[in-house]
Amino acid sequence: MKVWQMAHATVLGIYSLSRRFPPEERYGITAQLRRSAVSIGSNIAEGRGRGGDLDFAHFLQNALGSANEVQYLLMLARDLDLLARPDFARIDPRLEEVRRMLLALLRKLRGSGF
Repeated sequence: MKVWQMAHATVLGIYSLSRRFPPEERYGITAQLRRSAVSIGSNIAEGRGRGGDLDFAHFLQNALGSANEVQYLLMLARDLDLLARPDFARIDPRLEEVRRMLLALLRKLRGSGF
């Protein structure tokens, strides 16, 4: 699935960027950001492996919630000067694209009558 591929590429980018965060954030923003980013792709994969559209939509909704959390954490990291503005400007549009794709897939599933 293209949305999963995009989510996976985004999480790889987030891991790379968050390596530069200070060590004192290892168990704070770094850990939460990484956990939330991984959750996007994990929920897509788990939902896709479930039986039907209703289950899949539930997991896509969870993935969307995680994407929203990641977006906030990236903004927080930028505003705390943990993440350089150019790095934020590169990763945020990728995350926004994942969010758009998740929303489109959810609309498609909902249109299929579940």
